[in-house]
Amino acid sequence: MSKSAVKISLDLLSNPLCEQDQDFLNMVTALDTAMKRMDAFNQEKVNQIQKTVIEPLKKFGSVFPSLNMAVKRREQALQDYRRLQAKVEKYEEKEKTGPVLAKLYQAREELRPVREDFEAKNKQLLDEMPRFYGSRLDYFQPSFESLIRAQVVYYSEMHKIFGDLTQQLDQPGYSDEQRERENEARLSELRALSIVADD
Repeated sequence: MSKSAVKISLDLLSNPLCEQDQDFLNMVTALDTAMKRMDAFNQEKVNQIQKTVIEPLKKFGSVFPSLNMAVKRREQALQDYRRLQAKVEKYEEKEKTGPVLAKLYQAREELRPVREDFEAKNKQLLDEMPRFYGSRLDYFQPSFESLIRAQVVYYSEMHKIFGDLTQQLDQPGYSDEQRERENEARLSELRALSIVADD
């Protein structure tokens, strides 16, 4: 919005009416100054939001690929564990002969480190996921506070800019109703001209 407001004020400054009427030129110059101030504060607000909200969100989002990888590693360890557990169960169901007992012993030995790996990865996720989930509020709260402060500063400055502009352009003693009646009277004069088509 501020870019379009600046464009409007620049277009008004280049209007030939500004060359003909010094009061109009003063009003448009005051509007142009206010719009440029508004644009500068808007850009400052955008930069502040980028620095305090957008960039932290991107950093927080960059954690997810490593988090997803930890979940995938746990899932792979679970699949390996289940595969070897099924192998052990298969040998346990067979008749207890010498070769079967040797294969059962070997399968149990293969299963032990895989089970320990899965349990370690599972425990890590069970411990860290709730902490990660719980910490998101602590992480984002300063960003949202900064966003609110940036908005307060911006709108306070906008109030000041437009308050100053109103004081510069305001004709003392005129109420809004009086201004409206005056505008309607001028519009009626224009409509009364013979060159204005009546729609």
